[in-house]
Amino acid sequence: MKEYKLAESEERFAELIWQNEPIRSGDLVKLSEKEMKWKKSTTYTVLKKLCDKGIFQNENALVSSLIARDQYYSKQSVRFVEDTFGGSLPKFLTAFINGKELSKHQAEELKRLIDEHKSSK
Repeated sequence: MKEYKLAESEERFAELIWQNEPIRSGDLVKLSEKEMKWKKSTTYTVLKKLCDKGIFQNENALVSSLIARDQYYSKQSVRFVEDTFGGSLPKFLTAFINGKELSKHQAEELKRLIDEHKSSK
């Protein structure tokens, strides 16, 4: 799995792109100035960095994603569970629901998800 670790400001910038894509690079500069108080050079520097990481592309001054927002956050979640809980989903769930009560609907949804993704091995 390719690593897509972003700094907080890069993630905020990525959100701007995902929310507005496809977006002309000039419009992205204006949006970044308005939303993040960035100069043109900062926008293009960070955009290049994210393009080099394979998250976005800037083709003919049109910026679009190579990886969807949901894919990005899914990979971050997997990495978090791996780094924090040794990859153990049961340990993560135990920590997550510790001291909380699940509604009947939540418990049924979790059971459904487990059944859908259960290995046949």
